[in-house]
Amino acid sequence: MTQRDRQRIATGLADGLSYAEIARRLDRPTSTISREVGRNGGPGGYRPEQAHRATERRARRGTPAPPPVAGPPDCKAGEVEDGAVEMTVGMGLPKMMARVLIGLWLSEDGRLTAAELTRRLKVSPASVSMAVGYLIQQGLIRRERDPQRPRDIYVVDDDAWYHSMVTSSRQTLEAAEVAKGAAETFGLDTPVGRRLARGGAFLEQISLDTLESAERWRHLLS
Repeated sequence: MTQRDRQRIATGLADGLSYAEIARRLDRPTSTISREVGRNGGPGGYRPEQAHRATERRARRGTPAPPPVAGPPDCKAGEVEDGAVEMTVGMGLPKMMARVLIGLWLSEDGRLTAAELTRRLKVSPASVSMAVGYLIQQGLIRRERDPQRPRDIYVVDDDAWYHSMVTSSRQTLEAAEVAKGAAETFGLDTPVGRRLARGGAFLEQISLDTLESAERWRHLLS
């Protein structure tokens, strides 16, 4: 990242722009901006000249930047994480899956390996493996292969909400088709058939509306 890029980040922060908007203007990933700001003083203390000098020093030493503390500046990250997990469980996600998902959301750049998740959450590798499999299936996270080492990286990015909604809606559409097929089997002139037909029509319309809305508002995630 150039010094001019860092100056534009500082200007964007001063103007009250979101990380996503700053990233869009610099044609960079949002995670790059959040990582840059997080490791160099945060939104209120980011100074482009100091950030540039710090990066040059780290490059000369050949050591990575120290990881910033995840969470809000008042150091109540644990409370935020617990509250988010509780909320997600209340929405129907099993607790281990919720812990892995929120752990990824609150990590610096939304990218963690299975080993990092195991250490962060203090759980067994088997628990993490089961959770990430479920979350991938639901479209909430995705898996990437580390190009440098034989391991997987689990990623939650700006499109996670979109993919989750689309996956859920398509599953509901499948349920609608099953209900409509069962209605025809029982006969549309029977009480059971009419009940299933009405339910299938409702699920179908809700799913189609959700898919259309997800496409229409997807730009809000970029």
